[in-house]
Amino acid sequence: MSEEIKLMKGNEAIAHAAIRCGCDGYFGYPITPQSEVLETLMEVEPWKTTGMNVLQAESEVAAINMVYGGAGTGKKVMTSSSSPGVSLKQEGVSYLAGAELPALIVNVMRGGPGLGTIQPSQADYFQTVKGGGHGDYKLIALAPASVQEMADFVGLAFDLAFKYRNPAIILADGVIGQMMEKVVLPPFKARRTDEEIVKECPWAAVGKPKNRERNVITSLELDPAVMEERNIHLQEKYKTIEANEVRYEEIQCEDAEYLLVAFGSSARICQKAVEVARAQGIKVGLLRPITLWPFPSKIIAKYADQVKAMLSVELNAGQMVEDVRLAVNGKVKVEHFGRLGGIVYTPDEIIEAMKTKIM
Repeated sequence: MSEEIKLMKGNEAIAHAAIRCGCDGYFGYPITPQSEVLETLMEVEPWKTTGMNVLQAESEVAAINMVYGGAGTGKKVMTSSSSPGVSLKQEGVSYLAGAELPALIVNVMRGGPGLGTIQPSQADYFQTVKGGGHGDYKLIALAPASVQEMADFVGLAFDLAFKYRNPAIILADGVIGQMMEKVVLPPFKARRTDEEIVKECPWAAVGKPKNRERNVITSLELDPAVMEERNIHLQEKYKTIEANEVRYEEIQCEDAEYLLVAFGSSARICQKAVEVARAQGIKVGLLRPITLWPFPSKIIAKYADQVKAMLSVELNAGQMVEDVRLAVNGKVKVEHFGRLGGIVYTPDEIIEAMKTKIM
């Protein structure tokens, strides 16, 4: 059977992929530039076909706490928002991480700080990768660079979230959320039955079934010694994720003398910049982090022994550049290039930044 190819926005691809991946519930609140996720789900009405629950909550705070409740029962649940809305969700995200609950959060970034602009940005890197909420926790963070990856990463994010009992986030930007491309949607996956959930998620709070003790889902612990043990357990889990789940893409890096590091829409623009620069005789490659956490530090460190300098290209004032610098540990020069206010740079601007900053 031939694949069914559709033309849709990145936000629409998220919604359709969620239905097809067996998502049990979506709880969200509209905000530009991600509102099409909720709008698409309401239009398709999956509760009539797959049984997926879709609810527009009264606020972002309500939405993330609905996710917290659903995740506590072992259900496959998600929410989506954009930068200021994700800020409001941070307390609930920290609760999810502390209680070790799998869930999917989608952030289609817009410019800030504050209400900022509805134009695209990548300025939520710190909020996501460094942990925007309170406490020592990590989110598995996937950065799509195409509409196809917006669809593909929904299933991947759920798989990783349940594998490690940890919330995962798809960190897209307004360009990827709003652009239209061809996409092949994932095949339909049946939602799990309650019996399957009890078997696969023995930790879930599902009342008190026969021959089973009631589970209590919480991130609260008043005994400091027990809380320290819990935190140590989390840190060990994060080390396991770092050892096994790093993802990245290398583009024309084999003979590169200079390296661009970029994610999301910036990586797409950088790929064109690489093509143009090589036509000018400049040997440049592109390293695209797909997981922003765990960050591909080791592969970046490897290229520090090969290239003369690196340029971190981001739609912000310079955030990921800090992790690139930590990875190379002073071996090569690392600079940042970005635009602010929702202005998206061109390949020529990136090449000019290379010539002035690192060459």
